[in-house]
Amino acid sequence: MLSTAEVRPAHRRRRSPYSDKQHYQEYILQRIEGYKNSIGRDELLRLGDEAASELQATSEGQFVLTEVLMLESVDRLIMKRLSLRPYRRWRQQFIKLRAAQRTPTHWGLEAHCPLVPLLPRLETEDTALVVGTGAAPTTYLLAAHDAQVTFIAADLGCVERVESRMAAEALASMFESYVTQLNQALPEFLSFLTGVDVVVLDPSVLADLSAADRGELVVDLQARSRPGGIHVLLPTCKAIGPDALRSLYPGWNQEEDPKRRRRSSDSRRQYGLILCKPMCPPDTA
Repeated sequence: MLSTAEVRPAHRRRRSPYSDKQHYQEYILQRIEGYKNSIGRDELLRLGDEAASELQATSEGQFVLTEVLMLESVDRLIMKRLSLRPYRRWRQQFIKLRAAQRTPTHWGLEAHCPLVPLLPRLETEDTALVVGTGAAPTTYLLAAHDAQVTFIAADLGCVERVESRMAAEALASMFESYVTQLNQALPEFLSFLTGVDVVVLDPSVLADLSAADRGELVVDLQARSRPGGIHVLLPTCKAIGPDALRSLYPGWNQEEDPKRRRRSSDSRRQYGLILCKPMCPPDTA
């Protein structure tokens, strides 16, 4: 993820964005795998028999029938069944769709969502962790900007809905999800979540925790962020506003959205917080 200074037009990004060809290949792969998962074993075996027959008829004994050839042949049959569009036709629609997906309103988010100022700073394959049911729509927006998103929530129904929407919008390759109860810290099986660029937190996950457990969970999330990483605290919980959690981030820098100042006259509206982890521990600064 880029810093504010690195967003300037003259700055060269550290990673190249995905090409349309890469997105197309991921789209094809997702549709094929989705189809395989939707049919029974018997139908899949029939597909294999059909693919083997075609290969034997066309090869005329010129090469050995291998597992790789079989898989490729089955995939081609599935593409025909699904009438998947060739690259040129797909690209015409994809460009329009991706442009829409990269706007917050496409996902039901407000134009002044606290995540919006960070979008120009995202780079391909930045890692993002989204925590809590109320933060679910931000997973789509982050994935649409080519971030690798992990979503965790305690509500199985919410996780399944997000997974379904990700698949429908051809964003599933940028996404993983887990159902887990959040208390003192993230479970051990999520130990791989380290060096995270962006954490988006729905404060509702902290509402039922004691003050000690609340602090421990926030510290755990902070430890998983890389130096210079960002935490976005959303205004999704009436019981706990983002400003109430500011004291749990000693030494973190608060980044101000310039547009927020113009909207500050509306005292009834809650705004989120954008906090940046220091590049080095306070005792060595």
